[in-house]
Amino acid sequence: MTSTEPPVPTGQLLPTDTGYDLILTRTYRGSIDDVWASVTEPERTARWFGPWRGEAAPGRTIEVRMAFEAEAPWCAVRIDACEPPRRLAVSMDDEAGSWPMELLLDENGDGGTTLRLVHHRPSAEGIGEIGPGWEYYLGLLTASREGGAVAAPDFDAYYPAQKAYYEGLAPTP
Repeated sequence: MTSTEPPVPTGQLLPTDTGYDLILTRTYRGSIDDVWASVTEPERTARWFGPWRGEAAPGRTIEVRMAFEAEAPWCAVRIDACEPPRRLAVSMDDEAGSWPMELLLDENGDGGTTLRLVHHRPSAEGIGEIGPGWEYYLGLLTASREGGAVAAPDFDAYYPAQKAYYEGLAPTP
C-alpha cells in the first residue's frame, strides 16, 4: 500500500526553561521491545537512519553513518542515557550545531507503541529545516517497520513542503 497524499506535519514546539523542545510523535504496531530494537539495533537503524558502530553504553560515543544525507557521513554520537526499552538520550555536534535529543517509548495498551522524538533546542532558529528533516526520518522509520507496505518517503515531500508549518510554530519576535 502506498499513499499519494503528502505527509502531514505533526511536530509541536514547546518552550522550556532552556529554550524549546521540538516533539514529533508516532504510534507503531508492535511491542515496545520491537520498536526499541528498531531505534537501537544497528542492522535495523540502517534501514531508516543509518548503521552505527562502536561500544554503545551511557557516557560512550558511537559513530553513526547518516545514510540518507549527502555523502553519507559518519558522525560521532554520545549516548547520554539509555534506559531500555523506554528512553534513549543522545547528543551530536556538527557544523550545524548541537543536536541533543531523546527517543521516548510507551506501550499504548492496544498492542502498539508510541514513540516521541524530542529534540532539545536552545532557540527556535532553523526550525523550518529541522522539523521537516525529522518528519522525513520518522517517515523512513515507518516505512522500515511496515516491510514494504508503506513506500519509503521522498525528502521533497517534506522539505520545503513543511517549512512554513514549522516556521509558524516559532514565536514571533
